[in-house]
Amino acid sequence: MTWSIVARDASGSLGIAIASRFFAVGALCPYVRANIGALATQALCNPLYASPALDAMSRGDDPASIVAALTVADEGRDHRQIHLIDARGRIGAHTGAACVDWCGQWTGADFSVAGNMLAGPAVLSATAAAYEAAASRPFAERLIAALGAGEGAGGDKRGKQAAALLIATTEDYPALDLRVDDHAEPIAELARLYEKSGERFQPFVACLPSRHRPAGVVDRTLIEMEIERFHAARGRR
Repeated sequence: MTWSIVARDASGSLGIAIASRFFAVGALCPYVRANIGALATQALCNPLYASPALDAMSRGDDPASIVAALTVADEGRDHRQIHLIDARGRIGAHTGAACVDWCGQWTGADFSVAGNMLAGPAVLSATAAAYEAAASRPFAERLIAALGAGEGAGGDKRGKQAAALLIATTEDYPALDLRVDDHAEPIAELARLYEKSGERFQPFVACLPSRHRPAGVVDRTLIEMEIERFHAARGRR
């Protein structure tokens, strides 16, 4: 009932874009931890996979072995789909035998696409091709463009309802966490929210306390200057 792309950007950022004919898909399916990894749990999703998977990635465990350990211990594994990527770009994936057709997974360089209850395999191949073709675009835009291409290839065979984008860069909090829980055109709405986030949210997040700048920027004049610089750089793209 869902398809997603999990990826590692050239900058080291980790992200997920996901869409489904299911309410609030962003609430239970995507998880990311800066400098560690990203994962999506789908089909009859198991959110309890997230913490142990991310903890294991933080220890350097191989994603394939992580997925194997999670699923062998889960009596519902035949109904689950999970794929994940770690900070080194290694990928692990599982599509249970009872997942609804069409279902499957596609691996590329530093990304994975997986889905179930899809219109067909072209959903994954179109998502992957669009992500690869957009290598010069900002990470978030690449992920959204990939989802859009998957939707154009048929998407979730039941229709559209929800989409989400989750990106972590260097901090414990996400750089972007956008959700469309219930909308006639969720991916288009996700793209609109992303554009809206560029007005003030994205440059404001860049001013928050961080590992290299623990106090952040607290001078409101400097914050406004950062917002103006962000807009100027965006306009030059």
